[in-house]
Amino acid sequence: GHADGLWDPFFGPGGAPVRNGSEAVVTSWVSKGFPIADAGLGAFAYCLDILAGAIGDRRRWRTMPWMVLLFGLLIIPLGVVSVSFIIIQPPLIGALCTLCILQAAVTVVLIPYSVDEVLATIQYLWGATRAGEPFWRTFWMGGPALSENQTPGPDLDRPVFEVLKEFVTGGVNFPWTLVASTLLGALLMTTPLIIGTQPPLYFSDHVLGCLIIMVAVTAMAEVVRSVRFLNVVLGAWIAVSPFVLAGGETQAIAADVTIGLALIVLSLPRGTRSDQHYGGWDRAIV
Repeated sequence: GHADGLWDPFFGPGGAPVRNGSEAVVTSWVSKGFPIADAGLGAFAYCLDILAGAIGDRRRWRTMPWMVLLFGLLIIPLGVVSVSFIIIQPPLIGALCTLCILQAAVTVVLIPYSVDEVLATIQYLWGATRAGEPFWRTFWMGGPALSENQTPGPDLDRPVFEVLKEFVTGGVNFPWTLVASTLLGALLMTTPLIIGTQPPLYFSDHVLGCLIIMVAVTAMAEVVRSVRFLNVVLGAWIAVSPFVLAGGETQAIAADVTIGLALIVLSLPRGTRSDQHYGGWDRAIV
């Protein structure tokens, strides 16, 4: 049934069967392109993530700016790289790695939890420099409080449940519009199984699905809620793509148009806000 050369989600380009998605990815030219094992590199990066996230308390954006920025550099670029690797798997490798998808999902979920702390650190370094504090000393050793709300007490002795609750809800919430956008992105990644799309339309759906999920999850951080407007552009392309790219019958055309228009509508409202405030940055939360 695959001798016609069509691409299938369980087969490689040209219909060549692959033994296993994870095995195909691990043994692919992409994986072997790294000078060291990419799995080992990923494990090392995650260990650094854990260490960078565990050091310090909720004052560290002021007392340990270098650590916060290191944590942000580990989480945000790593999330982008993880999603990029998922994006290239079907068109370049011809397989999807389930473990890679799970790993990318975990990394993307961490992005909104790091954004507000990184932004607070950048704002503090800017304010401290304008107040006459030496930049590099402040960067490596921290600096004084510039206002009353910058002097919270140490919080490592709080109950574990309270710490976990603040971690899950601090600076992040989950408007139903963004949750629905995330689900639409996941739906796009499964169109070959649900409505039988074929490349190049499926490749477009897969790439856009990955990007939509990353944008929607990132926008769950209140300080970057406006990032969701990127999904308006992505939704417009999804609605147009079945008329530009081959690979979809009437059902696929109807599905892509519906998903694209729904994504545009879902990306316009700001969604719910918590009772937290972010200084002058509140004006940017639209």
